[in-house]
Amino acid sequence: MQIGKILALAARATAAIVLTAAMTTAAAQETPAAGWPRSVANADGSLTTIPAPPRRILSTSVTITGTLLAIEAPVAASATTTSGHFFAQWEAIAQARRVEKVWPAGSVDLEAAYAVAPDLIVVSSGGADSALAQVEELRQIAPTLVLDYGGMTWQELARRLGEATGREAEVGEKLAAFDAFLAEARASIAVPPGKANIVSYNGPGTLNPIATSDGVHGRLLAALGFTMESPPHEWHGDSNPVADFVRAQYEHLTALTAPTTFLLSAGDERARAFLDDPILANLPAVRSGQVYGLGVNSFRIDFYSAREIVDGIVARFARDAGPDDGRE
Repeated sequence: MQIGKILALAARATAAIVLTAAMTTAAAQETPAAGWPRSVANADGSLTTIPAPPRRILSTSVTITGTLLAIEAPVAASATTTSGHFFAQWEAIAQARRVEKVWPAGSVDLEAAYAVAPDLIVVSSGGADSALAQVEELRQIAPTLVLDYGGMTWQELARRLGEATGREAEVGEKLAAFDAFLAEARASIAVPPGKANIVSYNGPGTLNPIATSDGVHGRLLAALGFTMESPPHEWHGDSNPVADFVRAQYEHLTALTAPTTFLLSAGDERARAFLDDPILANLPAVRSGQVYGLGVNSFRIDFYSAREIVDGIVARFARDAGPDDGRE
């Protein structure tokens, strides 16, 4: 009888210990991490409260996805380009990290968003990959952050995303390493004399955007030591606001004065077409033969495409090699 009581007491004691341990573990899991929850500003000035460091991020903007990958944020799924692809400069990285493709830009699928089971959703306030029209529905799924990448460098975007994901330290390290990379590149090249410009060359009958000196493309080349020619805002040919580019009509290209031209989203084959365009024959850059492709992935600058652009410029203007004329 005595033995039975002892066994019963021992069993109760064991159960109490197990229950106490379980409660302690549950309490620890419910205790918010230091600095969380936190409120992060949206593009319109409102705040999104994020309760804990996210573990499954849904990016509804393929442009923003590149920067999320660069800071090694836990991206579970992302929208794609309108053609159903990721950007080439980081597509292999997205595949290696098993980032799911949820929908092409402009075709938001709320059922797919639910299926991802995200704990943070990131939306662009503008651009072809914006899901702003569905933001209230997305907020029913998970905390949703709205960012305006159009007016930011990828570094500025990285800082915002670092704040939202708790990866401020990692972002700081990434930006410091990139600054060192830029400084090394600048020291290794011989910048051609005079100014330079960046043109999205599309030919007659359509807009040919020209980069502004204070846009992200102009600022990247300025960081390498180029002095940028900025087009007059009066050349802007549509109702979209001027940000990184003035969307100029083709005939305005003939008024450019810089002796060096870089072509957006282009390699040297496109540069040859520009050089051979008879309407542009008197441009200083054409007369000097200094027309170069900025790179096929240079349309949207993120960490990965920025490195590609810089590597291309270093290869072309290295101090121990003279610049070529864009012809093979």
